[in-house]
Amino acid sequence: MVKDTAVVTEAGLLRTLGVRQMATNVVNGIVGSGIFVLPAAVAAILGPAAIIAYLVCATAVALIALCFAESGSRVSLTGGTYAYAEIAFGPYVGVLVGATLFVSQVVASAAVATIFVGSLGALMPALSGLAGRAILLIAVYLALAVVNIRGVQVGARLINVVTVAKIAPLVILIVVGAFLITPANLAWPHWPSIGQVGAASLALFFAFTGLEGVLTPSGEVRHPARTIPRAILVGVVITTALYIGVQLVSQGILGPELATDSTAPVAAAAGSAMGRWGRILVLLGASISTFGFMTGDMLATPRVLFAFARDRLLPPQVGAVNPRFHTPYVAIAIYCVVCCMLALSGTFRALEILGSVGSLVIYLSCALATLELRRRNVRSDGPPFCIPGGPTVPILAVLVALWLLAQAGRAELTSFAGVLIVASVLYWLRRRRMAPEVLAEESVDS
Repeated sequence: MVKDTAVVTEAGLLRTLGVRQMATNVVNGIVGSGIFVLPAAVAAILGPAAIIAYLVCATAVALIALCFAESGSRVSLTGGTYAYAEIAFGPYVGVLVGATLFVSQVVASAAVATIFVGSLGALMPALSGLAGRAILLIAVYLALAVVNIRGVQVGARLINVVTVAKIAPLVILIVVGAFLITPANLAWPHWPSIGQVGAASLALFFAFTGLEGVLTPSGEVRHPARTIPRAILVGVVITTALYIGVQLVSQGILGPELATDSTAPVAAAAGSAMGRWGRILVLLGASISTFGFMTGDMLATPRVLFAFARDRLLPPQVGAVNPRFHTPYVAIAIYCVVCCMLALSGTFRALEILGSVGSLVIYLSCALATLELRRRNVRSDGPPFCIPGGPTVPILAVLVALWLLAQAGRAELTSFAGVLIVASVLYWLRRRRMAPEVLAEESVDS
């Protein structure tokens, strides 16, 4: 039996990401294409009272974000939630969380890539065929791979540019549209029921997800104990304010018509406020938004593969760091190939149901890890950020995640169980090929 004694460390990585880069990455990771269509879905349930659902979701995400902030300030290793769970509960739980994180992100990336290519194909018919779509997908992923291999700062700069480009149309809509709101369109004829608020909040909640992916490059963050909490809180505040502004302006301009436009409601509001060019501006922003998600995901998720190699779940070659650019170039290349193949095959559609359950499981594990890391006073980069109120916030975050998980159907839970089984087999194979002295060292550390 071959014993795995090769070691992958983070010594080759450079800690260059600061608060601005990480906060931008948080905004980019959360703000996706959903905000361009979800205002209609929420308005269809709550009407002018749609703002309630945003406040409920913002509160829930704030609880979870605080847990990410504390865990991220205590564990500064590459891998994000995977590293938090591994340090808190041991390697087996870490493997399960890491596999969940990786699968949910790769499926999301492939799905968004297909939407992005489809949007460009609609603008350029020459790219709408199978061959054109394939060429475009390969070109996009190849370009993203090259950019991120050339340095984490290069990838972060690209995210900064794309994030500004995709939220600028929304900010313009909010500023211009604020002067065109009809107050009667925002009047509440009655208070919605608890059931209506719950249904609208559940539909809207996943527009607020994304934190689970953007924190995976923690091993390349400067002063993570300070940087990560600040970046998370700044990013969540900006996102929440942007979302609420878009909903209020769209509702205030379109009124009851907002609920009837399920394809491009925000673009319709921009068209009403600024004419044809306003509509085109928002539609362009929606296209850029999908590309922005891909750029942020390419910066973050390959680090999960790097973390797997560091922890001997994958061959050490996967964790190789480029000596010139100080990036995990093999992990980036592998991730690009996997995402591109999945997007080209279209089989990702059968896996999309994993996304929602996977995100909630990751949030649940982070909240539980926060309690354990605090109990053991784990710290890796100076004094950690501590959530005020003792265990209250993590416990509330656990309850929120469990409540939302209870809404999942049998198909989602069955598919997720399959991921856990595969991850368990991976963990078992890893233990078989590891040297006894490494296993002994691991058991002492955990």
